[in-house]
Amino acid sequence: MIGLPSLRSFDHQQSVRIWLAASPVDMRCAFDRLAELARSVTGQDPFHAHLFIFRSQRGDRFKVQQWDRDGYV
Repeated sequence: MIGLPSLRSFDHQQSVRIWLAASPVDMRCAFDRLAELARSVTGQDPFHAHLFIFRSQRGDRFKVQQWDRDGYV
């Protein structure tokens, strides 16, 4: 079983924020396009440890992206 971080673990890191997109996005967008959306809307650096959450048009799917040392996860 893979252990995933809990939201509580992010509470201890003051520099990490969770951003939830209010507007739906096209789920066919790649990480680069979503990173550009995150930068233009929030003004935050998408290469920071922030979590960016995007939802589909119907609201039944989500994409969560976070920059790790080697790329997006």
